[in-house]
Amino acid sequence: MKFDDTMLQRLEKLSMLKISDDRREEMIKELEKIVGFVDILSELETGGLDPSFSTLEGGTPMREDTPCEDPEIREIVLKNAPAAKDDYFVVPNIIE
Repeated sequence: MKFDDTMLQRLEKLSMLKISDDRREEMIKELEKIVGFVDILSELETGGLDPSFSTLEGGTPMREDTPCEDPEIREIVLKNAPAAKDDYFVVPNIIE
């Protein structure tokens, strides 16, 4: 897959990130490398593999599900968000 500046602008909008002009070409090359690597993975023969295969004996260990609410956590997370309103993240529309 080829990336161009239009695709990079769209990714910036969706991720709410801003890439500086001097790093744009470098970022496009890096994204092409990543997508190229994922394309290589699609060549693997996985037909005979069990989709629920695990290296852990007996499956994934469970932990006790205990609710914990700390009001400071919400404040810390929302403080670091690019945009927040009424205790929620504000994200751009993805359906145009």
